Amino acid sequence: MMRLATQIMEEARRLPEGSTLGAKALLHLGSRAAVDQALSRLARRSQLLRAGRGLYVLPIKGRFGVRAPLVEKVVEAVATQRGETIAPSGAAAANALGLTTQVPVRTVFLTSGPSRTLQVGSQRVELKHAPPWQLVLPHRLAGQAVRALAWLGPTKAREGTLRLKRTLPASEWEALTNVGARLPTWLAEPVSQVAHG
Repeated sequence: MMRLATQIMEEARRLPEGSTLGAKALLHLGSRAAVDQALSRLARRSQLLRAGRGLYVLPIKGRFGVRAPLVEKVVEAVATQRGETIAPSGAAAANALGLTTQVPVRTVFLTSGPSRTLQVGSQRVELKHAPPWQLVLPHRLAGQAVRALAWLGPTKAREGTLRLKRTLPASEWEALTNVGARLPTWLAEPVSQVAHG
């Protein structure tokens, strides 16, 4: 059993920061039951951190001690591993784009997959299922703009759109207007009106 734990740790150390480990990806090392047991044992010894059901990450050792991997890297790894689209929440996007000064208290990401919670070290990360239109252009400023406007809601969408037209780079503003047909009417209207007004 010790040999299996050593092999799992060797695999974990070869992965980039934030990569997730799960039993299914380690079945070449042993049976499902043996791998599950070894992962649980490694987490109890704090050699691995349990990030969620069946998900483990390697803690990072640095000059100042041991820390959890960066949340963004873990979320990115989950998206890749599960084939999901995951993007920062509308509140985080609105703050990043200067549409609000409120800093989100909770760490929330929107996902095309099921809603669930991850634990990355001491930080709780919520993954909330979102409709496809909120996940358009997940890695672009234009996509952040969509999520920020969704968070602002129908009453503030026009005001937010006017501000975004002034602050987004031209290519990102164009990308935002190009996805207008995929947005709900309450959001597509102010985007179209500001773009052609």
